[in-house]
Amino acid sequence: MPPAAAGPLCLAPQYTSTRELLARAARHRGMDVVTLPARPTGDGTGPGGHYYGGPHYAARFGAGLGVALLEPADDWLPRLPFAFRRRNTVLTTLGAARRLDRPAFVKPPSDKSFRAAVHADGGGLPAAADLPDGTPVQVADVVDWAVEFRLFVLDGEVRTGSQYAVHGRLESAPLDGHRHRAAVLSFARRLLGACGDTLPSAVVVDVGLLRTERAPDAEWAVVEANMAWFSNCYAADPDRALDVVLRAAGPRERLSGRDRRFCRDRDGNGSGSGDRYGSGDRYGNGERYGDGGGEAVQAGSAG
Repeated sequence: MPPAAAGPLCLAPQYTSTRELLARAARHRGMDVVTLPARPTGDGTGPGGHYYGGPHYAARFGAGLGVALLEPADDWLPRLPFAFRRRNTVLTTLGAARRLDRPAFVKPPSDKSFRAAVHADGGGLPAAADLPDGTPVQVADVVDWAVEFRLFVLDGEVRTGSQYAVHGRLESAPLDGHRHRAAVLSFARRLLGACGDTLPSAVVVDVGLLRTERAPDAEWAVVEANMAWFSNCYAADPDRALDVVLRAAGPRERLSGRDRRFCRDRDGNGSGSGDRYGSGDRYGNGERYGDGGGEAVQAGSAG
């Protein structure tokens, strides 16, 4: 039986394919589905329940929903044991990254405020006014991902998953029946057994087969972890993905003590316009990048 929902599934106004798949799965369960207005009026209160959409919209208007949004820590990947990430990854600032004199893969830790990409040096990084030098970024070695998978994780177990890229090119396929399924799940069990307590109880983890100069033979490694409430489900089972989304963005009063440290507002009081996602949202035009949180998939190598 799927976990019981509390209230409707509230969707940010930007259309995405994943939003529609999750909405269909929710309606099939008998849940109400509400599309939130592009520019809420009045006191900002909403119908409550659960949320799926981007962080910029949530930062502006999420407080009125009464939803606790779970996400991995910005430094989760750099702090992960090397045996699980298999390349050098550091959390730094955009100002420091702009001074790089070597090729590197640079991305925002979670908010997709600019496109993740391989840069020849720091000179090509964005210099927009809303991206000051203090903006957190992850900088990683340039590597080759042979194949990448998205895993929807609930209480330390993979609920569903999907291949989403092959050699940096978007190519989705269900995890069920995939030739790498057993290897992916075996790696995920080892990762979650060793490090599951460093992640929210409901989260998305991307993994893949990695080749580096040090290790030309492909090895399984973590690509990154993402908030489930802004993640593309690709070819994963939408109903099982919904189980994860409902926990990852559910009523504040249901927030467990275990998950409190992963809530965007550590006090469980929702987020406001002053949080770290700032004012970069384009309101009704939706989040700036990605179809429901899919990170930019680069042709070629990525970190």
